[in-house]
Amino acid sequence: MAESHAPRRDALRALLRDRDLDALLVVDLLNIRYLTGFTGSNAALLVTVDGDDVFCTDGRYTTQAQRQVPDMRHVIERASAPAVAAEARGRVGFESQHVTVDGLDVLKAATEAELTRAPDLVERLRLVKDETEVDALRMACAAADRALADLVEHGGIRPGRTEREVARELEARMLDHGAAAPSFESIVAAGANSAIPHHRPTDAVLQQGDFVKLDFGALVDGYHSDMTRTLVIGEPEDWQRELYELVALAQAEGRAAVRPGAEVAAVDAAARRVIEEAGQGEFFPHGLGHGVGLRIHEAPSLAKTGDGTLAAGMAVTVEPGVYLPGRGGVRIEDTLVVRDAGPELLTLTTKQLMVV
Repeated sequence: MAESHAPRRDALRALLRDRDLDALLVVDLLNIRYLTGFTGSNAALLVTVDGDDVFCTDGRYTTQAQRQVPDMRHVIERASAPAVAAEARGRVGFESQHVTVDGLDVLKAATEAELTRAPDLVERLRLVKDETEVDALRMACAAADRALADLVEHGGIRPGRTEREVARELEARMLDHGAAAPSFESIVAAGANSAIPHHRPTDAVLQQGDFVKLDFGALVDGYHSDMTRTLVIGEPEDWQRELYELVALAQAEGRAAVRPGAEVAAVDAAARRVIEEAGQGEFFPHGLGHGVGLRIHEAPSLAKTGDGTLAAGMAVTVEPGVYLPGRGGVRIEDTLVVRDAGPELLTLTTKQLMVV
């Protein structure tokens, strides 16, 4: 992905000119990775309007930095942020959403530049994914799809197993299919636990007739996938089929609303309306979805309270759920990319109710 980093810094320069800034001091490691490709645990970056960018890390990463960040001047110093700040001149923005109060005092002591708050400039660029990013998301989603297919094919979801055992096997199978790690701690929620939106796996034993909700994802090249599927062990009861069909219809309506120019709150409303009209609105307690990329949860927020509109190239989830306390719940989630011709679906596992 190295070829895409310089254009990203050039795009940031345009934002700096719009803000009348001479440079931006970047301290968030994911933003640094986005702008340079560097994957170490200590770094800071100064992006300037004139292109005289400066990258800093410590001596542990000298060789790695030469390989991953070959196209700018390097400074080797343990205290990376103040070392880069010392190189700054003029009116310099800093990532105020990531710098602590004490950290700002350190930066001010290290530089003669005028420091000014400039939050979320890189995050604005990260909203719209380029094709190298979409490729990584596509591979991450494929790893998760294949892992679930293997798990089901080999009888990994069956009575007598615990939620923890299923989660561990699912995560191991994602690694087998190319993931560097799970995107987050996998959710496996069986029976009444499936009615808890963010249940953490326990030693609860799967039983015949249970809903089993699996919310999981794979990490590939730093990019996260996110998918939820709800299965049932054995022949489902009528209420389970009805609940599943309701959530599936809401999810389809939400997917169909994902298009350039759509208000994020309107996308949420498209799915939520289906559930509310069925009299289950109080049991859908969370937003419809979120952006996904270098972070598992990032902008935009598809929710009642969300602001802004979708644009082509954004990657988002659509994940309505209905959770009936003490009985069970259903969530169906996909990762999609906003496209002019309609959303590109990256998570390809069937959304038909799977009976195992």
